[in-house]
Amino acid sequence: MNFPVLETERLILRQLKIEDAQAMYIYASNDDVTKYVLWDSHTSPEQTKQFLQFMIDKYEQDNYAWAVTLKDSDEFIGTIDYVMFNKEERIGEIGYAVSHLYWGKGYMSEAAQAIIHYGFAELNLERIQARCFAENIGSERVMQKIGMVYEGTMRKAKFSKGTYHDLKMYSILREEANLS
Repeated sequence: MNFPVLETERLILRQLKIEDAQAMYIYASNDDVTKYVLWDSHTSPEQTKQFLQFMIDKYEQDNYAWAVTLKDSDEFIGTIDYVMFNKEERIGEIGYAVSHLYWGKGYMSEAAQAIIHYGFAELNLERIQARCFAENIGSERVMQKIGMVYEGTMRKAKFSKGTYHDLKMYSILREEANLS
C-alpha cells in the first residue's frame, strides 16, 4: 500500500515510524491520557517501541494509522487511525490519542477532519463513526466539532481495565460531510 500523507493548516499526518517512540512514550505512559483508551499506560520506552513496531508491521495490510505531527516542527503529538475499516459495507471507525501537552488546541479535530475527508473521497466510505467512554468529554467534543451526530449511548458496551463502560456513539454520513 502506498501510504497517504495528509496535510492540514497546522499538521502533517504521515506513516508511523520507530523514531516516534520517545514522543509517543511521553503520552502513552501518562495515566491522564490512557484513562479513556482501551490500552494500559506504557510502563517503559521498550513497550512503546514494541507497540510502534506492531503498528508499522500492519502497514503491509490495509492499515490507516497516521502519526499526527506539527507542520512547522515535525513534532509527533499523537495518532489517529481507522480502528475499524469494512470495505464491503463502506464503514469506518476512527480513533485517536493526543499528548496531554496539546489538549484543547484543536489538533485532533483538524486531524479527524482530514481523515474523514480521505475516508469519503478516497476510500469511498458511506459512514464514519467514532465511540468514546461516556465520561470522555474531550473526545466527545472532537466528535461534535467535526460534524458527527450523536446516535446514543451503548450501555456497558465495553469491558476495559476491569470494569464495564458506557460508550457514546457518533457518526457522520457521506452526504453530511463537506467534501469540497
